[in-house]
Amino acid sequence: MASQDWFDKDFYKVLGVSKDVSQADLKKTYRKLARQYHPDSNPGDAAAEAKFKEISEANSVLSDPEQRKEYDAVRAMGGGARFTAGGGGQSGGFEDVFGGMFGQGGRGPQPQYTTYQQGGEYDDLLGGLFGGGRFGQSTGGYRGFGGPTPGRDVTASTTLDFVTAVRGETITLATSEGREIKVKIPAGVTDGQKIRLRGKGQPSPDGGAAGDLILTVAVRKHPVFERDGLNLRVNVPVTFVEAALGATIEVPTLGGDTVKLRVQPGTPSGRVLRVKGRGVETTKGTGDLLAVVQVAVPSHLTKDAEAAVEALKAALPDENPRADLLSRARG
Repeated sequence: MASQDWFDKDFYKVLGVSKDVSQADLKKTYRKLARQYHPDSNPGDAAAEAKFKEISEANSVLSDPEQRKEYDAVRAMGGGARFTAGGGGQSGGFEDVFGGMFGQGGRGPQPQYTTYQQGGEYDDLLGGLFGGGRFGQSTGGYRGFGGPTPGRDVTASTTLDFVTAVRGETITLATSEGREIKVKIPAGVTDGQKIRLRGKGQPSPDGGAAGDLILTVAVRKHPVFERDGLNLRVNVPVTFVEAALGATIEVPTLGGDTVKLRVQPGTPSGRVLRVKGRGVETTKGTGDLLAVVQVAVPSHLTKDAEAAVEALKAALPDENPRADLLSRARG
């Protein structure tokens, strides 16, 4: 803001501190006042909102040692002079306050009010409170010190089929204004993942950078495969004979073709057979196909089959496969 405005504004008085206040005490005082007058804590209270804006403006100057020094010099000169305040964007300490309250880390210097005009984390936390044109307007005088106002971030969601999510694809989204946006979905996106598209949000009202589009992806379930990190997992039924005597079986892959796997004699249910390199392929690596053996027990037996099973039972050792389980359960 122009330093001419500083002649009319006593920022020390606004914050209720002395002119020799330390930076630590200044920060502590501002945090207390910001919490007290924040619009989210005073919904519908125009006076609290105005006070919050006033203390934020004061803190944005006094919290920066260079601007504070210039402010003190300008105030000491009295009226008549016109200067331009420092050009670097200031966060006004607000990021520190709410970084502590909500667990958000500092992101470096940001224009004081365009932080909220951009949307993003704060817009989500505060329910879009600052997105209604109260702050960050090109004509409002509170754009901060960082030049043109960045456009707001916008959010969107889309649902992908399983194969598209695994392999990646370029899709087209339509905005509420009817604008079409091409979006390149990277291979291996997961259900619930967010993708940030730089410059695809709302345009700036005064020639600044456009906001971003934050796209949330939902992935439909596949009837056969499921994700296990970069691996693909599939349950593969085998007959009792195949599991007992061993066999070579065919297993499907996501591409539609099949691979042959060897089931060793005596393979139990739950054993995992691995096919290297047939999982999810991404820039970070490629997973495997995990075939989980499920022994299929026949639900109906003929008389001859029952007799054969009885004969097998008689030929097998008389042992209880649950004996060790029961023993360990008893401690």
